[in-house]
Amino acid sequence: METQPKQLVVIGDSSVYGWGDTEEGGWCNRLKCYWMKSNKSLVVYPLGIRGDGLEKVAKRWQKEWECRGELRRKVPNGLLLCVGINDTARVGRVDGRPQLSTEAFRFGLEELLKKIKKETYVLVMGMTPVNESKMPFAKCLWYSNKGCFIYERLIEECCLELDIPFLPTYSEMKKEAFWTEWIMTDGIHLNSKGHNWIYKKLITWPSLIKWANS
Repeated sequence: METQPKQLVVIGDSSVYGWGDTEEGGWCNRLKCYWMKSNKSLVVYPLGIRGDGLEKVAKRWQKEWECRGELRRKVPNGLLLCVGINDTARVGRVDGRPQLSTEAFRFGLEELLKKIKKETYVLVMGMTPVNESKMPFAKCLWYSNKGCFIYERLIEECCLELDIPFLPTYSEMKKEAFWTEWIMTDGIHLNSKGHNWIYKKLITWPSLIKWANS
């Protein structure tokens, strides 16, 4: 009997979409191609939308999830969540209110992860640094590395409490000597080198490898 391919839904913002990677379409697309070339029975559904924050992802994840099962009455085998950077942006001025407060983000993320965990195996990624000298983005949004650091810590705390695999990306990328060269001129999106860095982290992530081989 032929084994049905495992399916991984990757949901989130422009990072998942692959914006900025003019060479290979983003880290998610690179992962998809890597698994296809390796002859693994794995299918990746990249469901990234530019500008999405936690609340928008929470509203759409289940409808998109349910129609990617391929087989009748089946749902995908796993979900990788990558969200948060758009929630950190401060509106109007550098000390303006964030798109979503830390309290609301922490509460909303925990509720979302509890729901997803009831349905399938879930993994979560962190965020990436920004070039603050390029702010404001779109003439009205102020992103900061302090905000990225704080929100990624909230994501990590939530995952630890719920026993969900978490891949820190903001904190790890900031350790790299040339990370500023991996950000586009808009200050927030990764370029091809940045997407490649994320991709390499993913294919060596023990939690994702374990899921893929189980």
